[in-house]
Amino acid sequence: MNVFGKSNLGALLTHVLIAVGIIVFMSILYFYAYLPSTTNHGETITVPNVEGMQIKDLEEFLVKRNLRYEVNDSSYSEDYPPLSILKQYPKAGSKVKENRVVYISLNRINPPTVPMPNLVDGSLINAEAVLRGNELKRGRVELVRGPFLNLVKAMKYKGEKLEPGFRIPKGSIIDLVVEDGGSNTVSAPDVLGYSLEDAKIPIFGSNLSIGVVEVVGDTLNSEEPIVVIKQKPSPNENIKVGDVVDLWVGKKGTPAPSDDGEEENN
Repeated sequence: MNVFGKSNLGALLTHVLIAVGIIVFMSILYFYAYLPSTTNHGETITVPNVEGMQIKDLEEFLVKRNLRYEVNDSSYSEDYPPLSILKQYPKAGSKVKENRVVYISLNRINPPTVPMPNLVDGSLINAEAVLRGNELKRGRVELVRGPFLNLVKAMKYKGEKLEPGFRIPKGSIIDLVVEDGGSNTVSAPDVLGYSLEDAKIPIFGSNLSIGVVEVVGDTLNSEEPIVVIKQKPSPNENIKVGDVVDLWVGKKGTPAPSDDGEEENN
């Protein structure tokens, strides 16, 4: 090879090496200088917790932290005020780039409505389960006379009778009218001071029976009236229909005997 050929080859290699060097240099400059400066490489922001915050306060709160937000969807929760944040993505504590969008779920102003399920002729236990499944709440239980214990006979909303299928807001309180099972309890009438004949009227009128009648003291040839001085069950005690009432009678003012046989003052 002549001198001119070697000189041309050397010049070519020199140009190639220079070109490669320039490419390598530009690559290093792009990846380690330009790109990090335009993408905030290595710089992250911790996403704050915005759940429960009012949306009117959200934009200013996020702008100060170089973040943005978008409403992704809406739902309803009675645990939060209207137009407050229910959920967020990314979650609080996540590391993100500046200007990242935080997607939020917003609480509706008005709760959605649901059709009232039919609870009539079902059990109280079943009614409570159905109400929970429909995001409704059981309120007051009103007892009415009936042969079946805790059988639902009617549903009420805000004091008004409610028909199945009527749409009501989620979270509403539903009162239930249920049968008492025919327990037929009554309060024992107060017959203290009554004569035995007069005492029979309220006792029999309450569908009760008279049991033992015990005479206390000497009642023969007494000018004082003979009256009831003690009764068991006691006055106004809850008892069942058909129960018996035991009576102690004696002269008016006679001390009533105690349960252990001793006298006690009225």
